[in-house]
Amino acid sequence: MSDPLITDSIHAGGPPARTLPIAFQSEGATLLGVLHLPAGPGLHPVVVLLHGFPGTERNFDLAQALRRAGYASVVFHYRGSWGMGGSWSWTHVLEDSARVVAQLRDPATTTAHALDPDKVAVVGHSLGGFAALMTAAADPNITAVGSVAGFDFGTVASICRKDPAARSAYLEAWADALLPLEGTSAAALVDEMESAGDSWSLASLAPLLADRPVLLIGTSQDPVTPAKVHHLPLVKAFQDQPLPGLEHHVFPTDHALSDHRIALARAIIKFLDQHLKVRFS
Repeated sequence: MSDPLITDSIHAGGPPARTLPIAFQSEGATLLGVLHLPAGPGLHPVVVLLHGFPGTERNFDLAQALRRAGYASVVFHYRGSWGMGGSWSWTHVLEDSARVVAQLRDPATTTAHALDPDKVAVVGHSLGGFAALMTAAADPNITAVGSVAGFDFGTVASICRKDPAARSAYLEAWADALLPLEGTSAAALVDEMESAGDSWSLASLAPLLADRPVLLIGTSQDPVTPAKVHHLPLVKAFQDQPLPGLEHHVFPTDHALSDHRIALARAIIKFLDQHLKVRFS
């Protein structure tokens, strides 16, 4: 079996691998994305990759590795970011993620690109990890879900309500990330998070995900989502449920997993191969 980290996939029966622009509609805004189709006739299982805040790291390396492993992969921008229409908010990220998944299952889309609507996984990084878990919890038809250095908004909301200094630190940090975003402010983002409160606690999702495979990857050299705050308590909550399909790791790296991209790709592909069971030989 070929190694998708170092070997391009070729399918004798065609068609070849392709990279295509794709657009999604969400509340009147057009969200532009990229669809990476693997070689072969399909039906291709689909992995939606959700980027973080504000979207500097879009995980195209993962999209390409997944394509070589036999998965169609999708990367897109949310409303109000990087030139997309509409305004940015955490709620809009959740809405956009759900709508992209739904549109990838639409018969017109699955027929046009030979996608398998019954094998859809969602994997996200940071804010995207939060969105991936929230989206899967709300959609029982999502096959598998992965969160990489996921940001637990419910936990941070509780911290900010109790600690004015922590709240000020988030206001300052988020203000520095607003350049590619429209229609928001650091104060609006903190207020939205605090208003959502415990409803955005990732630990509360355990009962809704108990019947599906979940991959949680934490990072131990990460001041943005330190494992002791965002990862380890979530793993414990999911183990207490329990989640039979839970897999979890802590990588000794930074928030963007800058020096663990190969290890990250291998972990995600291994997880998906176990649960979506598709690979080219």
